[in-house]
Amino acid sequence: MTQLWKIWLGRTFAAVFLGLALLLIGLAGFQFWNGILAGHELISILVRALNTAIIALAIFELGIGISHEYAVPHNSRHTFSIIRRQLTRFVGTVCVALVLEGLIMVIKYSQLDLAGNLYYPVAILVGASVLLSSLGLFLHLSRDDVERQQNNNQGNAHPTLRSAQHRNRGLKQLQKK
Repeated sequence: MTQLWKIWLGRTFAAVFLGLALLLIGLAGFQFWNGILAGHELISILVRALNTAIIALAIFELGIGISHEYAVPHNSRHTFSIIRRQLTRFVGTVCVALVLEGLIMVIKYSQLDLAGNLYYPVAILVGASVLLSSLGLFLHLSRDDVERQQNNNQGNAHPTLRSAQHRNRGLKQLQKK
């Protein structure tokens, strides 16, 4: 019963996040066309629409991650690899959104001669840097676990596959010499 509840809840959250991503894509298109029709500056229109689209991408990545992790029953053979890949994609997308938002704020404040407010975009950029550095540290520290898991999974492979893998390793070693 618990597994069914987990799958149902995972599918529900994944659908909610994917629906929100679609709504944000529509909003980005609306912002773009509304800005064009209103006669706003093209750069400002593109930056605003792109910012909304990147937020939609981050929410889409979150929905996909939830659907892969919770909505589908799966074996845990590649758990570390899946988590590393999904976390990397999501954090990368969030960092891009944060940096873009910081740059937009710098442009706005410089156009409006509000140099005293530049602390906010600098703080956003520093936060994105810390987030990206933390992701790099996580990837570095979890590399051994992923390699160990992959080696264990190769050990559980079919005997014919194991012998083929052993031959390939031997060939690679001969080629190096």
